[in-house]
Amino acid sequence: MAKAAIIGGGVIGGGWAARFLLMGWDVAVFDPDTEAERKLGEVLAAARHALPMLYERALPPEGALTMVATLAEAVSGADWVQESVPERLDLKHKVFAEIQSHAPEAALIGSSTSGFKPSELQEGAAKPEAILVAHPFNPVYLLPLVELVGAADAVARADTVLRRVGMHPLPVAKEIDAHIADRFLEAVWREALWLIRDGVATTAEIDEAIRMGFGLRWAQMGLFETYRIAGGEGGMAHFIEQFGPCLAWPWTKLMDVPELTPELIKMIADQSDAQSGERSIRELEALRDRNLVAILRALKGQGSAAGQVIAAHEETIAIPMEDTVPLRTVMRSVPADWADYNGHMNESRYGQVFSDAADAVMIHIGADAEYIADGLSFFTVETKIAYLLETHVGEAFYVETRVTLAEGKKLGLSHTMRRSSDHEPLATCEQFLLHVSLETRKSCAPSPDVTARMEALGQSHAEAAP
Repeated sequence: MAKAAIIGGGVIGGGWAARFLLMGWDVAVFDPDTEAERKLGEVLAAARHALPMLYERALPPEGALTMVATLAEAVSGADWVQESVPERLDLKHKVFAEIQSHAPEAALIGSSTSGFKPSELQEGAAKPEAILVAHPFNPVYLLPLVELVGAADAVARADTVLRRVGMHPLPVAKEIDAHIADRFLEAVWREALWLIRDGVATTAEIDEAIRMGFGLRWAQMGLFETYRIAGGEGGMAHFIEQFGPCLAWPWTKLMDVPELTPELIKMIADQSDAQSGERSIRELEALRDRNLVAILRALKGQGSAAGQVIAAHEETIAIPMEDTVPLRTVMRSVPADWADYNGHMNESRYGQVFSDAADAVMIHIGADAEYIADGLSFFTVETKIAYLLETHVGEAFYVETRVTLAEGKKLGLSHTMRRSSDHEPLATCEQFLLHVSLETRKSCAPSPDVTARMEALGQSHAEAAP
């Protein structure tokens, strides 16, 4: 079992702990804050609720979490060490020295720093090449991007590790203050401060401009691809030709920073409180996570941007279905976008769950994507669903499937959807499928291989019937 050590268990460190833990790693956390365990517990609760919703299958079994009293104990035997202490270079140097005194020789040491360059972090280190920037984005357990800056070998090794836990490493070729993403964020932040200071816009109006407009475009295409489209058929060259002269106009104040006087700070804080102060931080975090899950799942459905990262990672955590009676055909949790106005899983989604269960059976007997590409498949002719108990967002469940009919071109399935925590049945489905030719769209006999597997499965299930 791989082990990650998290040094500093705040918002970012807690997010790292959740990411590793929920992807099957053992995690040791060291943080001298007396409230560290409580704070980490709240982050983990949010992650356990949100992260599984991104996937159509169950995550790996959760690793073991340990809160330790010393840094030395945390890093002992660790494969990955993530430093997430406050942005003070002297403190980081002290922490790195202690880490390298006790961590295994081969351990990678990532820093969550948003601003320091690796050369600055490595000053005075016993083994500087093991230290690299691994800068994530909050919430770490949902957002895949992590900027990597450091020695080529360390970056390559880090890339492999982070992809295993579902992240999207972005190697930065040249070290620079604030790396890549935070430089954009700082530019937007500076302009926003001027707009507030000069009375042009409030915090709420600035956030509306982002989330109702270009923020949505950036979420799935970024900056340059967005502008390429804006250039029409002429592409990026036409866009720059048309809008390039605007860069010389005095529109922005990005080279200047407004003085953060007490008056300006109070103005920003008051506007922010008026904008969203009726919600607690935990309520806002929960809303953020639900929104991110919905957006990321939508992108996954299109195989695009951050959603493509999740889809690719999902394939790596697939567990082959065992030939048991009944079959365990589906294991997953209920995502936020499956809920209806009554606050439970919408009835149409049960159809999707049982359809996914049938797909698992099809793949199990050889009617997989390649088989379908060759022009043969099964079509569902009839289903009968019984809804037994409410199913809520975030609940983990599984589906047990029995083969009730496997005769010629006919396939009958009986599904039971159960809650993972107590195995209570949530719904049942009786499903009848016919094998068809995709060319004629009419029923036909399956291939000999699929027929043999289907009949063998049907016989084993019939013999095990209660």
